[in-house]
Amino acid sequence: MEAGCLYNENTRIEGRRNMKALKMTAAAAALSSLITIHASAEESEKLTNSSMPVREYIEMKKELPAAMARFKYDSGYTFEYPDAVRGVYVTGHSAGGEKFNKLVDLIGKTDLNAMVIDIKDDWGNLTYIPEGKSPYSSIGKPYIKDPATVLKTMEEKKIYPIARVVVFKDSVLANSKPEWSYKDGNKVWSNGRGESFVNPFLKEVWDYNVGIAIEAAKMGFQEIQFDYVRFPEGFEKREETLTYSTGEYNGADDNVQKRVQAVTDFVAYAREKLKPYDVQVSVDIFGYSATLPEAPGIGQNFSKISSNVDVISSMIYPSHWTSYFGISKPDLEPYNLVAEYSKLEKKKLAELEEAPVSRPWLQDFTASWLGAGNYKAYGKQEVEAQIKALKDQGINEYLLWNAGNSYTEGVDYTPGE
Repeated sequence: MEAGCLYNENTRIEGRRNMKALKMTAAAAALSSLITIHASAEESEKLTNSSMPVREYIEMKKELPAAMARFKYDSGYTFEYPDAVRGVYVTGHSAGGEKFNKLVDLIGKTDLNAMVIDIKDDWGNLTYIPEGKSPYSSIGKPYIKDPATVLKTMEEKKIYPIARVVVFKDSVLANSKPEWSYKDGNKVWSNGRGESFVNPFLKEVWDYNVGIAIEAAKMGFQEIQFDYVRFPEGFEKREETLTYSTGEYNGADDNVQKRVQAVTDFVAYAREKLKPYDVQVSVDIFGYSATLPEAPGIGQNFSKISSNVDVISSMIYPSHWTSYFGISKPDLEPYNLVAEYSKLEKKKLAELEEAPVSRPWLQDFTASWLGAGNYKAYGKQEVEAQIKALKDQGINEYLLWNAGNSYTEGVDYTPGE
C-alpha cells in the first residue's frame, strides 16, 4: 500500500514535470517564431496577447532553456554596444541630409560612437515615410528618405543607433484625436509655444507610441529612447480647468501620485512590449527630478522611472538650472554643476535593486538667452569640463545636445584616457 502510494505520487510528479516541459517547449516554439529576419509586429502581438495570462507567460519565458537566450529578433544589421556610449543628437532633417555625412566624419575622427536620431519628432511626426500598410503612414514625413541606407552606413562605421521617440508632447495626435488630449473649452489645449500634449492616463496613447517604437526596433535601431515621458509642465496649475480622461486611474485620490503612477506604468509597459525585439530602453528625464521625491506636476519620479529602464538620461545642461547646489549661476560653472548633480544621482541610483546605466545629456550650445553675466560661450573647454565632471564621478556615458546638430570641433571626448 505504501509502495503503491509512493509510486502513484512519483508518477504524478513526473507527469507534472512532463507537462511543464511541454508548455516550455510550446513557449519556446512560439518565441522562436518571432526570431526571424522578417518577423512582424503582428506575430509579436499574437504571442504577447494570447489567451495565456500575461504573468504566466512572463514566468514561463523566464524558465525557457538557456540556449533560447541566444535567439532574438534579427533586423539584418549587426551592432555592438560600445565600451561606453558617447553620442550626439541628430534631427530627422540632419539624418536625411548633407549634415549626416559631416556627423559621420566627426564620429570617425573622434571617440564619439553613437547617434540619437529623431524617429518621432517634437510635433508628433515620423521623420520617414513608413510602408503603406503601416498604421502610421499618415504622419510620415520624408526627412529621412532612405532609413536603410542611414542604418547601413552606421553599421559599417560602427556607430551605435538610438531612436528618439517623443511620447506625450504630440500636437499632431492631439489635434487628430482631441479625446486623447486635454480640452480647454472647445479646443485642444496648447502651451505658450503652441505645443499640445496627449494624455498619459490613456492606454490607447501608450499603444500608439509603443507601436512606433516597435517599428524603429524592426528598422534596426538598437535602443529606443523615449523623451517627453511626462505631463505638460505646470500641469498641477491647470489640472482642474482642463477637460480630460483619467482612464483606469480614475479611482486614485492623490492627483500627484496618479500622474506618477501613469508615467511609471507607461515606461514599464513599453519596456515589456519591446522585449521580443531585444532593444535597450532609455528615458530622458529632467535633471531636477532627481532632487525631489517626485516632480509634482509632470509625474516624473526619478527612482521609479529608473527602475524600469536600461538607461536613464538626465538632462543636466548647466543653462537649465537656476541656483542649485549652492551655485548661483550654473551656466558659468559647467564642471561644478555636473559634478554636484552626479553625486546626487549616484546616491539615488545606489538605492535601487537594479540600477540602470547613467547616460546624461550634456550641453554643447550657448545659452545667450540667459542674459549678460549669466551665461558664457560654450566651446571645447566647457564641453570637456562637463565630460570630465562625469568621469570624476565614475560616469562614462553621455550624450551631447545641440538643436542644430553643430558640435564643437576639437573636443577630447575621453579626457584622462
